[in-house]
Amino acid sequence: MTDWKRLASGLALALAATACATGPDATIGQSSDGASKMQDGKAVAHPDIWPAYEYPVVLPKSDTTMVADLVARMTLEEKIGQLVQADLCCVTPEDAKKYNLGSILVGGNSGPNGNDLSPAPDWLAAADAFYNASVDKSDGGVGIPIIWGVDAVHGHANIIGATVFPHNIGLGAMRDPDLIEQIGAVTAKEIRVTGQEWTFAPTVAVPQDFRWGRAYEGYSSNPELVASYVGAMVRGLQGPPSNNDILAGPHVIASTKHFLADGGTDGGVDQGDSSVTEEELRDVHGAPYGPAIGEGVATVMVSFSSWQGKKMTGNKSLVTGVLKDRMDFGGFVVSDWNAHGQVEGCTNESCPQALMAGVDMYMAPDTWKPIYTDLLKRARSGEIPMARIDDAVTRILDVKARLGLFHAGKPSDRLLAGDYDQLGSPEHRGVAREAVRKSLVLLKNQGVLPLKPGGRLLVAGDGANDLARQSGGWTISWQGTGIDNSHFPGATSIWTGLEDAVEAAGGSAQLSPDGSFTQRPDAAVVVFGETPYAEFQGDRATLALDPELTGPYETMRKLKAQGIPVIALMLTGRPLYANPALNSADAFVVAWLPGSEGEGVADVLVGDASGTPRFDFTGKLPAAWPRTADMKDGALFDYGYGLTYASPSRAWSALPELDTSQLAGDSRLWFSAGAPAARWSLLVNGQNTGEQTRVTTVPVEALGGRVRVTAENFIVQEGARRISIDNGTASVALRNFEPVDIAKETNADILLLATMKVWDAPDSAMLGSIGPDSEGFSSVKLPEGNRWVRYGIPLKCLRNKGADVSELTEPFVLTTTGKTDYAIGEVRLGTDAEVILPCS
Repeated sequence: MTDWKRLASGLALALAATACATGPDATIGQSSDGASKMQDGKAVAHPDIWPAYEYPVVLPKSDTTMVADLVARMTLEEKIGQLVQADLCCVTPEDAKKYNLGSILVGGNSGPNGNDLSPAPDWLAAADAFYNASVDKSDGGVGIPIIWGVDAVHGHANIIGATVFPHNIGLGAMRDPDLIEQIGAVTAKEIRVTGQEWTFAPTVAVPQDFRWGRAYEGYSSNPELVASYVGAMVRGLQGPPSNNDILAGPHVIASTKHFLADGGTDGGVDQGDSSVTEEELRDVHGAPYGPAIGEGVATVMVSFSSWQGKKMTGNKSLVTGVLKDRMDFGGFVVSDWNAHGQVEGCTNESCPQALMAGVDMYMAPDTWKPIYTDLLKRARSGEIPMARIDDAVTRILDVKARLGLFHAGKPSDRLLAGDYDQLGSPEHRGVAREAVRKSLVLLKNQGVLPLKPGGRLLVAGDGANDLARQSGGWTISWQGTGIDNSHFPGATSIWTGLEDAVEAAGGSAQLSPDGSFTQRPDAAVVVFGETPYAEFQGDRATLALDPELTGPYETMRKLKAQGIPVIALMLTGRPLYANPALNSADAFVVAWLPGSEGEGVADVLVGDASGTPRFDFTGKLPAAWPRTADMKDGALFDYGYGLTYASPSRAWSALPELDTSQLAGDSRLWFSAGAPAARWSLLVNGQNTGEQTRVTTVPVEALGGRVRVTAENFIVQEGARRISIDNGTASVALRNFEPVDIAKETNADILLLATMKVWDAPDSAMLGSIGPDSEGFSSVKLPEGNRWVRYGIPLKCLRNKGADVSELTEPFVLTTTGKTDYAIGEVRLGTDAEVILPCS
């Protein structure tokens, strides 16, 4: 096995070699002074400054011979199919057979039979159907078995009833690599029950700005801590790197992600740009990839993000030059969800640049067919060299051979398949419960913890009895929203865990979200914090809770004023400004996002009959805790801080409390400065299911090239988005995965305002709002004028047209028909409109 700890010595040698390289003999992409070269205005990595590794996986000669024989016999169409991964939402087994697809992706909101809440047996049946189609040789093909990829990022949490572990940031607080390996092993077993073979985990990001919406997917801001976990998780999922028949045991293949510096983007913007130096790119964000390669990780997922302006999915100097050549990664590289469409010069439907940069498999969930067609056309013309295609196909088939996929049979015939008792088994839940205990971080204790179980306990706060809330995003649904406690059979909420612990010792407990009580309690636990989100929907402007989530602060103050000891328990995916709770509460515990086993919280908070702790606090902060919402005043608690029951009590000095309602942003402003508000998306939709493009960068094409989105100046440079539509019907929408409730605004004279410029008016236009079960549209006219106009339509109009204004997922939808050219500068709620659109 490669000793990844050679990093320091190998790096020193590499730097020495770099210092000696001058003139024409210098490494490609490297200048004589050691600085990154620039190509087309973008920095290019120079691999010689990166540590060198040796990928430890060695396939048996029989497997390499088999793969070489298959590649030699495969048609070009079969080879191109292996390079493409389609999402379950948009593909059938018949498609998989016809196009020889290499992989199926189960996205966060996908499920068998179009049901995200499908029971486990349906998942296994779907896995069989796609496998059987892929190996069908009736058309004379070679019949390469398909593999399924799933986002099992904190347990097999897409499946109802599975064990849901704490998210990675909580695991980072544990400082326990051995337990990380156990978590990987449990996750692999539960994945195998439903027939999948591949998890897009572990995330090895090293978050540096916790406003980033994926921060909770990273173990820590400290690269050494992240690196110490990665090998253990890969080993737990895959087994040792010598394992050349992975499916023969209770394992799956892993994917470290997202290469590279997804946690280092400027401003913490998901899918954004990281402007760090190459040295920081290597030493901070690259550090976890050494142990991953040392353990033989089978796949690496490339990031949406860019480094110094160049998208990773198209960055050959890093994907091929560093990851594959210098670091000797021998598995295959997969892209992220339509990330190829963000590469310069690419669209979602066409991007040969990604393959030439080193991506082996395109994650093209809803664009797989045009990607397949485009790659095939370019390969036939000779534009894409056959050597690159064969290299990518060989890498993919090598991994499938290492899996044992060619002789494993259909998913339902494999080890653990259909053993549904494995899902959420007592043994597995026990591992998760231990992880919850060890992840808790105690920031303050004025002698009120541990709780004495024989008394009366009040459990308050809006997060106390909410399993979805304590589990966070990537749980059953992509964003972790739209679900409730009924979707977690066998799980335990924080409230239930506390209630059981107290009542088992003869005490009593009362659940009261608002903090009211019938009998005066001896102590109160107030559970508060973030609501679920995932990736870009979780991006934040500041490190502060949304104003609507700060109500528990007042609950704590009221209880404290009555002389009741208060324990603040925070559910969060990141360190956040919480000074009001720290001031009001006698004790403050960070629970992170603990998952399905809430009784792990009670294990530590509630003592035994004598008041002695049953378990001590062992968690330490995986990142610094902010003093203010913008971190400008530095850390309140440093990385590594965490009290135990033995820690001496100290006097508490009141912290400054800030009005964060303004810092959190204007909740009535949905689009400005060229971008949707945090947790919102700008979408271009067609008339058919699956015709959707999320606009993250510009320029971008959508709907097969019918629509082009570019930047337009408005107030600030590129502060608007211009939408040019060649023909037909197309919609531009703003979406929020947390339904927006504007019922109160509807009762007033509030308008939906859109500041727009129209160059080419459509034949017809409809403006409206959409909710899960309703929609309301009004016909509007957008006159040409070549100037910015603030249009307004009364919210009452949309309500009267049928929109459920208490639950809107797409509060702004503009649908046009015919050739159209317009720009949107701002969308918000308000009263000041230049033109009031009639309700018709």
